Amino acid sequence: MTSPAISGARPGASGRARRRGGEPTPYDFRRPIQLSREHQRILQLGFDGFARQATTVFTSALRSVCSVTLTTIDQRSYSEFVDSLDATTYMTLFTTDPMPGRGVLDLPLNAVMSCVDHMLGGPGTANQPQRPLTEIESGVIGGLVDRLLSEMRYSLAAIVALDPQVTGVEYSPQFAQVAGTADVMVVIGLELRIDDRPHRMSVCLPFSGLHPHLAAAAAPAPVSNRERAQRAEAAALLQASFEDVPVDVSVRFRSTQVDPLTLSTLQPGDVLRLAHPASAPLDVAVDDTLFAYASAGSRGPRLAALIVTTPQENR
Repeated sequence: MTSPAISGARPGASGRARRRGGEPTPYDFRRPIQLSREHQRILQLGFDGFARQATTVFTSALRSVCSVTLTTIDQRSYSEFVDSLDATTYMTLFTTDPMPGRGVLDLPLNAVMSCVDHMLGGPGTANQPQRPLTEIESGVIGGLVDRLLSEMRYSLAAIVALDPQVTGVEYSPQFAQVAGTADVMVVIGLELRIDDRPHRMSVCLPFSGLHPHLAAAAAPAPVSNRERAQRAEAAALLQASFEDVPVDVSVRFRSTQVDPLTLSTLQPGDVLRLAHPASAPLDVAVDDTLFAYASAGSRGPRLAALIVTTPQENR
């Protein structure tokens, strides 16, 4: 069953938190979230680079002010991804070798028509026809898509050696059979701006094929023998340095409580009874932390203390 996301807020503050944070996010307990924050961070680094390169691709191809920014990275089922798209769009299907399955690069049809208009010398106005592309238009936009997939290959090289090859184009998301309806996908949302007009753009990749590569990228790098020796040497030097650090040590009697009146009337020669038993050892402390007991004595002309026991031994 699908249930709203659980909040840790206090009962009395739930209404205020809901108003501040918007509507609760549905959570499907049959399909737990498997895309960890570490994996999202790795994908964010890769697709931030892709967004910068895509900005250069669009700007140089259209000869107009364009920008691409990363907006979201989500885990969704393929049916949820399809339902989020427009009824008519421009979906480029591509292989995801060496990962199994196929991926999708989705561009809104209005943005594609505007790109074609720009590249053929037109103004690229907002009002564009909503229809499938002609053979000439498909050839024009196909070169742009190939450049985008090439930049994606470069941006994700640190995660997986992706080799995307276009296998087809679909205008109706319902007819794009890329994966099963319940298959888990990683959906990367981007915002494309052409002449300051925003368009939604997205990349969809199979989670099952991407997950092992994300786990490998998140794993700590193996340590060489030379690195291991350097770390051991650094740890030994640090330990040796701490052994020579001087600290202030105090040997003292146990504390004695005295009322303010007695304290204020003390005169030279007065005798004050201490709470420290005569047979008890003295306390040895560093910064008020007791770590040993000692008996008072002397060594030559200097006062000294002989450690007799520790708090751990008295337990």
